[in-house]
Amino acid sequence: MFSSPSYPRLTADDFLRMTFGENKAELDVGVIRMMAGGTARHVQIQGNLLRTLGALLRGGGCKPYPSSMATRTHDLSVRYPDVSVFCNRTDPANDDAKAFDDPRVLFEVLSAGTARTDLRVKLDEYKALDSVDTIVFVDIATERLRVIQRTGPHAWQDESHDAPVDLSLPALGVVVPHHEIFARD
Repeated sequence: MFSSPSYPRLTADDFLRMTFGENKAELDVGVIRMMAGGTARHVQIQGNLLRTLGALLRGGGCKPYPSSMATRTHDLSVRYPDVSVFCNRTDPANDDAKAFDDPRVLFEVLSAGTARTDLRVKLDEYKALDSVDTIVFVDIATERLRVIQRTGPHAWQDESHDAPVDLSLPALGVVVPHHEIFARD
């Protein structure tokens, strides 16, 4: 009879000390999950968000980071949102950090392969972080946004926009134009 081996769950600290070469992985409740690369459109939208947010936030103490910067969601999970905005992390002491645990705003660009995990598992983990003010899901196929904003310690407003809308991020004091998010040039 065949039995599956039982392995101890990895901690976030152990995971962050590992290297995967050119491969990308997340830690999902103590289990390493390999990740595939994004499509050209996925990467284009991620780049649009990084450029636009970078310009809007310059000099204000908050900075957007790409998916190569990890968000530690708890002791057994490390996620790589498509774009994360962290504040007050510009001190040189943070230069070698591989992960932070206090994002203000998180973006996930949805694709068929990641949407289920993004909209369920990651959403719950992101909402559990006290620092998170806004979570944005960007739908490539429909060019629409789902914006989840904190309204109280454990209260959230969840709004799916059926029409193009500029993205207001009150916690950062900026508005990201819809056409900048989905620009193709």
